[in-house]
Amino acid sequence: MRFLFAAAALVLSTLVALAADPVGRYRVEGTNPGGGSHYEGTARVEKTGDTYRVVWMVGHTRYVGTGIGNNEFIAFSYRSGRDTGLALYSADGDNWKGVWAYAGARTMGTEIWHRE
Repeated sequence: MRFLFAAAALVLSTLVALAADPVGRYRVEGTNPGGGSHYEGTARVEKTGDTYRVVWMVGHTRYVGTGIGNNEFIAFSYRSGRDTGLALYSADGDNWKGVWAYAGARTMGTEIWHRE
């Protein structure tokens, strides 16, 4: 009985770790800073050594970022044209929820990534 419990705990912890891995493709929903307008798009996250690379597509705008983190949280700095910013996400099951801001901003936007 003890062996079955230990095996089940190992399988569950492995599944939780895999579910929280940020690598993958996502459908994105967000709000612009200050409770602004709603937007939708996509995001793709890749592992690049010790860091992550993310590419967002929101409308016709492409944002590219570099991230650090683990299976619980991840932070990205990003750029699109002259716009730069910072985003911070926490794992929410198989999805990720976060906040973001442009450099120099005084308010934040919100974003949810839904794994595809």
